[in-house]
Amino acid sequence: MGNDYDYLSTDQLNDRIAILEDNIRQLIEQAAAASGEQNESRIADRISQQNDELDRLIKIRESRQKK
Repeated sequence: MGNDYDYLSTDQLNDRIAILEDNIRQLIEQAAAASGEQNESRIADRISQQNDELDRLIKIRESRQKK
């Protein structure tokens, strides 16, 4: 995804983290209810993308807290 989140305020960053955490929770619920290999694979890919973005945002937030 290559998004650059340095322009976000800390509050905006925290909001985006909360949204991603909720998205991941919903995707996990969808995965549990999904039937079919294709659906499960698509949801797993989406969870992975959301987790990667969440990790990037958390690292940005942590680096800001150290300053």
